[in-house]
This record gives sequence, structure tokens and C-alpha cells, in this order.
Amino acid sequence: MLHPRYKRYIKQILPIPIIWFLAALIYSLLEYGLLGSLDYYPSTQNPYNFSNNLKLTLIACIIFGLLQGAIEILWLRKRFIKMKLWVKITFKTFFYLSFVIIFLIVISTFNSFINFSGGDWSKALADLNRFITNFAFWSVILYIGATLYMALFISEISQHLGDGVLLNFLLGKYHRPKEETRIFMFLDMKSSTTIAENLGHERYFVLLRAYYADMTSAILETLGQIYQYVGDEIVISWPLDEGVYQNNCIRCFSKIQEAIAKRSAYYMEHFGHIPQFKAGYHIGEVTTGEIGIIKKEIIYTGDVLNTTARIQSECNAHNAMALISGKLLRELQKEDPISFEKIGEMTLRGKTEAIELYSVVF
Repeated sequence: MLHPRYKRYIKQILPIPIIWFLAALIYSLLEYGLLGSLDYYPSTQNPYNFSNNLKLTLIACIIFGLLQGAIEILWLRKRFIKMKLWVKITFKTFFYLSFVIIFLIVISTFNSFINFSGGDWSKALADLNRFITNFAFWSVILYIGATLYMALFISEISQHLGDGVLLNFLLGKYHRPKEETRIFMFLDMKSSTTIAENLGHERYFVLLRAYYADMTSAILETLGQIYQYVGDEIVISWPLDEGVYQNNCIRCFSKIQEAIAKRSAYYMEHFGHIPQFKAGYHIGEVTTGEIGIIKKEIIYTGDVLNTTARIQSECNAHNAMALISGKLLRELQKEDPISFEKIGEMTLRGKTEAIELYSVVF
């Protein structure tokens, strides 16, 4: 199977060539609507053929969209992560636009050479000169610049909302509430109040930002979905199939442990403390849907969330790093067993029915 990290990269890259494809199609159709049966551009006198232009424009824009997406997701985004949104989008628009101008010059010359000049480079270059010295060329650049800005804006907003959230909003997946079976992990930093008092709120915020950043790869690799950040607590969720596959939900905790341990020297140097954490796990039915008027969110409602929070709160009492309900334990894959110790049946605070609890041994 393809590694989850690369699946995420593909999901992030693909919308960009799709936006370029749609922009190219709209531009070509508008151009055809204006030029109709003409076989030349009135402003430059360069030859025009709708069919040839459409094919070349669509292919070129898909290729450029894939290149832009790959550069943006795999390289450039990391280098602008600390900039304001409007600054990074504007700067990157001009960065890509410089390549677009070169790309457009090459494509226009190639198109003229293949389709209109009979293989004569001098005629193709003459067509190019008429094109780039005319406002028609710069109007195309303005259109491409607007498309670039839109593609980058959508990419940034999608990242801000979380993987798949923007697409779910666009497709209306949860416009009508749906019932789902999901696994939840409530992961909470230990002794967070004491740490915050010692560091002060500004340094504590820096700690939280590094802490959450370091666990990102572990969450992605185990197909987790970040539902909420609540101060020093993070809520991670999995659909049933993805959460029990290779016991992803439990492996997530182990991988977070490994990620923080690798950065222990950094935490000690900058904060004098290595974050420790505890987690509670449970599985159950939730209703998933859009909510809100002024600010919309996709939320989960169901008893499973309250129960998971209660399970997590029992970790200190049982000196456990992670507690899991018996209901979830029975769903996990037996081919890749986890080690656990039975705590017993307990009636959690605020609950009337007892629940089986197990301590996960890492």
C-alpha cells in the first residue's frame, strides 16, 4: 500500500491541476466565443485555431498545475510557514508567475512552430514577438495570475481547515447529518498547568506549537484525523476501518512517543521539560454534520466523546499512559496484538453504566 504521507501529498496536489484545467477550459471557451470563426487574433494577427489551442492549453495547464502543486506541497510551503497568509500568497503568486511567463513563451512558440508556421522558426519567433509586445499577452498573464492566486488561496484554506474538510463542505457530504462509527483518542499533556506557570503563557504557546507539530507525522502515518485542539489536549478520530487497520489508533500513540523522544534534547534546551502525555480511547456511534451560522464547522455529537474524555481522566488514577475501553479492544486486529492489562469494570464520573477499562502497555 502507498504510504499515508504520500497519499496525503497526492490529495493536496491534485486540486491544483484541477483548478488549472477548469481555468484553461473557461479561458478557451471565452476566447472561442469572442473570436468565433476567425482564424486569426485581431489584436496581433497571429493565426488562431480553436481545436489546436484547446488541446494544447489544457495539456499545458495540467502539466503546469502538477508542477506547481508538487513544488508548493513538497518544497515551497514549508519555507513560508511563518508568514502572514496574504503575504505568502502574494509572494508565491509572483514567484510562480515568473515561471509562467517563461512557460507561456515556450508554449506559444511551440504552438506556432507546429501548427501555423510550417516548421519555420523565423515565422514562429515573429508570431511570438507580436504576441508578447501586445496587451493580449499581458491580459493572459493577468488571468493566469488570478488563477494562481485562487489556487494558492484554496490550498492554504484547505490546509487551515484540515484534510478533506473543504472538500466535504463543497460536496455537502455532511450538509445532512450522518451516523458513523468512529474511534476517538483524547490525548492530554501531563502537568500542563505547572508547566504553563513555569514557562509563562508566551513560551508555553511556543511549546504547544512545537509539541503539536512534532506529532503531525505520527497522526498522518496512522490515518488519524485531527478533530480539535483544546488547549493542551488534542482530539484525534478515525473511521472504524481505518482505525483498526494494523491497530492504527494504538500505533498513533506509540509513534507520537517516538517523535517526542527524538526531540527530547530540543525540549530540554528550550523549555527545560520534555512533554509527557496520557490518552483515553473509545469507540461508538456519532452523528456527524455541519453546524453554525456565523461560523460553520463539521462536528461530531454522541455519548462516545464524553465517555472518551472520562476514560482519559482516569489515567492518573491508574498510573496509565493510555486507557482503552473493552468495546474498542474487541474491535482491534488480533493479527497484530497489543499488550494490555485489565483494570476492571468501572462506572465513570457522570455515567450510570459500567464500562470495561484496560491499560495499554507500550
